[in-house]
Parts: sequence; C-alpha cells; structure tokens
Amino acid sequence: MEFSMVVVCVAFGAALYAIFKVYNELVRRRNAVRNQFAQIDVQLERRYDLIPNLVETARGYMQHERETLDAVVAARNKAQQARSSASDKPEDAGAVALLGQAEAMLQGAMSRFMALAEAYPDLKASSTMQQLMGDLAATESEIAGARQAFNETVTHYNNYCQSVPSNLVALPFGFRTAQWLQVASADKRENIKVSFGATDAG
Repeated sequence: MEFSMVVVCVAFGAALYAIFKVYNELVRRRNAVRNQFAQIDVQLERRYDLIPNLVETARGYMQHERETLDAVVAARNKAQQARSSASDKPEDAGAVALLGQAEAMLQGAMSRFMALAEAYPDLKASSTMQQLMGDLAATESEIAGARQAFNETVTHYNNYCQSVPSNLVALPFGFRTAQWLQVASADKRENIKVSFGATDAG
C-alpha cells in the first residue's frame, strides 16, 4: 500500500512538473511575440509621425488634391488607433487583424498620394520632401523586416499552442493562437514605393 502511494505521488509530481514546464514555455513564447511586436510598434509610430509632415509639405504644392491629402491623414489616424489597440495585447488575433486592415487602407491612401505627387515637379525637387521621403523609405524597410520577424515568432508560438501535449495546457490556461501581421488589399498592392525623391534629386 505504501509503495503504491509513493508511485502515485511520484507520478503526480512528474505530471505537475510537466505542466509547469509547458506553462513556462508558453509564457516565454508569448512574451517573445510581444517583444517582436514592440519592434514593429516603434517603426510604425515613427512612420505615423512622418506622414503629417509629409502631407503638410505637399499641401503647399498640391492645393487641388485636398481630398487625397485628407484621406491620407484619416487613414493614418485609423492605423494609429489600431496600432495602439494591438500594442496592448499583440497576441490578440483580432486586434492584430484589425491593424493589418488599417495598414492596408493606409498603404492604399499613400499609394494614391505618391502617384499624384509624381505630377508636381516642384514638390519632387523640394529638399524637405526629399528628406521626408528618404526617412519614410528607411522606415518602410525597417517595418518590413520587423513584420517578418514578428510573423516567424507568431508561427513558433502557434505551433507550440497547437501541438500535443502543450495544447492540453494552453487551452485551460487561456493561451490562444496569435495572428500574423499581414498587410494586403483587394488588388494585392505591394509595399509603398517612396523612392522618387532620391532618384530625382539631381
């Protein structure tokens, strides 16, 4: 009887240890997702800070394009709100999905803005505009790299959440799969191209 009680206690202790180990690994991977999102967060905020300056610089040259300029500002504000929600809990699939949608809308507005800006030689020649465009191009590159790293971290976290036996711990303790940050629109628009200032500097 004593021996069987020892066996039961040892088995219970081993099971408890395994649960603690899996739980700690889930926490570590969820924190990695949050950390990777923080890298995106910094670059997104930098871009959101650049856009109003870009629009105000362009406004003096593109006086007949008010609707387009206002659309950029509105899309930027919505994306910034979505970023704020996602940064509070980046493992929340819904919040990250909404950020992806808001970013797609911003990219669409920015693409239309860039296309119109090409028709204004004085704007393209502006040193302020060229500087802002250069900063924006560098930021877009940083965002793309940070988004890729975030999505890879999300994949590792999701695989662990969904695998046996870790999924048996994940569900009861409230660990849910996270969402990739995907920025896509109906016409499969590519990343914003912001290089016209650099090519026309001369």
